[in-house]
Amino acid sequence: MTSSNTKIRLLAIATLLLAATSWAQTCPPAAEKIAEAYGLDSFGQIDAVRSTFNIDFPGLKISQSWIWEPKADRVTYEGKDKAGNPVKITYVRSQLSSQPDNVKNEIDPSFNNNLYWLFLPFHACWDTAAKVEDTGMHKLPMGSGSARRVVMTYPPEGGGYTPGDTWEMYVGPDNLIQQLLWRRGPGKPIIVNIVNAKWLDYKKVGPLLVSLDHRGTGDGKPLRIFFTDVAVKLTGSDTWVNAQ
Repeated sequence: MTSSNTKIRLLAIATLLLAATSWAQTCPPAAEKIAEAYGLDSFGQIDAVRSTFNIDFPGLKISQSWIWEPKADRVTYEGKDKAGNPVKITYVRSQLSSQPDNVKNEIDPSFNNNLYWLFLPFHACWDTAAKVEDTGMHKLPMGSGSARRVVMTYPPEGGGYTPGDTWEMYVGPDNLIQQLLWRRGPGKPIIVNIVNAKWLDYKKVGPLLVSLDHRGTGDGKPLRIFFTDVAVKLTGSDTWVNAQ
């Protein structure tokens, strides 16, 4: 007889396999090879992702620590609120409507931003509302040289970090992002409207590949977005596997 724990584990595995099949069926051709290069096919092995998101920008320094459990879509946040007070909270994103206003309006949008900068290549497959186009070879936004430009555009009615966002990925022959140009869609102002950034410091974290350092400009001013303390837990293990 199969134990309850085994049944639950088998159900979770089946759910992940169905999700992986769905991504493979819906992933735009322009995004598929990019997502595969970063390990999308192995994402079902991930039970939890740990990361600290950092911004270094004139007049602004941010450090936010996150744990994301993708199977439950449960998030644990540790950082500060707008008043500078320490905050630690765990919530399930599917139950966001029942959360306090600071979670709905501040913490979860920040988590969403964290996910885009850490797992942007996967969003090109996950986000079915986005239009993804391979526009051929273009000059790099920064420095000399050229790369294949893959443009991901979100509709103005929703999706992305903010609705209507455009992410221009400049991709090398290895299908890895070399540089990124992000433009904010129409809507409420945020910290910056345009970001140019090189994708640097590539590391393996379990079966996934991530870029930990994004250096460039935000509205023409020096900007660095980088990750520290990045690790994953694999299915069936309680041990964190650090990026290396």
